[in-house]
Parts: sequence; C-alpha cells; structure tokens
Amino acid sequence: MAETAKILNPQKKVLLPDLNAGCSLSDSAPPALFKLFKDKYPDHLVITYINCSAGIKALSDIICTSSNAEKIIESLPKDQKIIFAPDRNLGAYLNKKTDRNMLLWNGACMVHEIFSLEKITRLKIRHPNALVIAHPECEAPVLAIADYIGSTTGLLKFSQQSSSTEFIVATETGILHQMQKESPEKVFIPAPPNNSCACNDCPHMKLNTLEKLYLCMEYELPEITMDENLRLLARKPIDRMLEISRQYNL
Repeated sequence: MAETAKILNPQKKVLLPDLNAGCSLSDSAPPALFKLFKDKYPDHLVITYINCSAGIKALSDIICTSSNAEKIIESLPKDQKIIFAPDRNLGAYLNKKTDRNMLLWNGACMVHEIFSLEKITRLKIRHPNALVIAHPECEAPVLAIADYIGSTTGLLKFSQQSSSTEFIVATETGILHQMQKESPEKVFIPAPPNNSCACNDCPHMKLNTLEKLYLCMEYELPEITMDENLRLLARKPIDRMLEISRQYNL
C-alpha cells in the first residue's frame, strides 16, 4: 500500500516504518513469473487485486479492491476473457458471484488461508447466536458457512448495522479493535486458525510498531522511491479502475 501511495502521489514523500512489512499475498506473485503466465494468454485482460506489488500493477489492465471487484468484473462483456490475480480465493469467490470463468493466478494471503472450519464450527456451537462474517480472501469452506461476506469496510459496516450482538470474524484481527470501538456493546470473536498460535495476526503488518513509527516520523526514513517508468505503468490500471468507478458510481 505504501507503493500505491507513491504511485498516486509521486511529488510527495511516502514513508514506511519497516521496509520488511510487506504482504504474503503480494509475495505470492513475483512479477517475472506472472509475466510469463500472462504472456501465455494474450487474449486475456488482467484484473488485479490492489494488494499486489507495483511490478504486478504494471502488468495489469485494471486494478480492483475487494469492495468494487464484483462491479468492475460485471462492467466488462461476458465474453471477455480475464486473468484474475493474485488471490485465488477472492478470484474463485468472484467467479461464483459473477458467473465467470476467470483464469486465476495461484496466490493467497497467509492469514486468510489458515482459518479452521472445524474450530469455527465448534465456536459456533458455543455461541449459537453469533454471526460468522468473513473476508472473501478466505477459503471456500469458510465462506460457505459465513452469514456475511465482504471487504474489510463491508465487515465493519455490517457489524455496526446488524441487530446481532455477537460476531465470529474471519479476517485479520486488526479490524476487531475498530469494530469494538464502533460497537462497544457487541462481542467480536476472532475466528480461530488451524494451529495453536495467533496466526490470524498478519506478521508483516505487525512489524510496524509504535517505536518504528516514531523513528520514521522523526528521521523521515525509510522512504519509498520508485522508477518513474514503473510508476507510470502501474498508474494506468489504477486510473482505469477509477474511470470505471466513476462511470458506474461505484
């Protein structure tokens, strides 16, 4: 996301407290390998989830978010062949929602892949009134038992507007603080992973500590820099997303 900020604001200084605070989903799509994959299907348009590197954005035709992905896809002709990257779980969910057969890159988010269907089911038995809400990056079996599927913003809004007072939340646990802040009278339970550790916390995101943030602001380092040619190529599919969003009031 720091790269995306730089892509959109080349004249501004963009800082990241820890340069190692990357993204497992982004790492699952190396640009060189993705280009080889893309070149095999020259008649396919490439739609890419925004959680990807600048290198992948530069190889894409349209960027999407989890909030607008369905509408972006539906804005295209039904016979348009599509490669969707990098998240195979989000892509499979969108294939089902839009009745498409997009070709999926085999990438995934490490956090959303480790939720345990068995443990969530047992948790649901202990909390029969709790609604299961899940991000579409989760695997299909988890999505199949979800009462609501949506983007991070969608999950937050749903938890605020729902009359339910208990939620089992299948996404990165960082959102639970905001949910609790917005709805202090409600109970939010993190969906358990399939192991004993707290692995539904993103280890990359957690590298950005308060101490590192302080030092980053104090010394204005590390700074995100980018080759201008790469930035311009990566900007094009973002602009295309914004153009479609304006056209369809997304």
